[in-house]
Amino acid sequence: MKIGIIGSGHIGGTLTRRLRALGHDVTVANSRGPASLTELTQETGATAGTVEQAVDQAELVVLAIPLLAVPALPAELFEGKVVVDADNYYSQRDGDIAELLDRSLSSSRWTAEHLKGARVVKTFNNILAQHLLENGRPAGSADRIALPVAGDDAEAKRIVMELVDALGFDPVDAGTLDESWRQQPDTPVYGTDRDADGVRQGLAGARP
Repeated sequence: MKIGIIGSGHIGGTLTRRLRALGHDVTVANSRGPASLTELTQETGATAGTVEQAVDQAELVVLAIPLLAVPALPAELFEGKVVVDADNYYSQRDGDIAELLDRSLSSSRWTAEHLKGARVVKTFNNILAQHLLENGRPAGSADRIALPVAGDDAEAKRIVMELVDALGFDPVDAGTLDESWRQQPDTPVYGTDRDADGVRQGLAGARP
């Protein structure tokens, strides 16, 4: 698959490494420009590009950037794209966003409203980057970690769930984007390594 990754930090860099290891054609971009990505691209064989280059021909795009950077993205480029939202809202970093502070919107719904027409799916936001890098396991393994996957578009969600599985994690359907607050920070599944039943229990037990 041709994949664009926006962000080269802990999660973006880890997904660049993991997805290239699976043989995907990855173009990675960040706010500092392609020249800052030489070490990562030499290590992985990924292509460094601008945001526009990463998104343009991609079949799937991963967002792994501070949430405050989302409104500055060229929204028209994301029209019709499957967009994996791996972001989280942290008010100390991202500032006071009223509808996220009072949780009247999930952070993924907020992102989807800025990227009109994108097929947004929420995942990879609740796992530690080191565990994403090292702890993938074959299907059926007793110690396989599960990841919640939320989205409104059934086909986009299926594509992303297959990718999660290929990376060595059990995908758990976490409902719609409006329900994705159940996997945000300060919920039972955030920052934990649960199996599929544990993720389902954690999602059900989340409280606003």
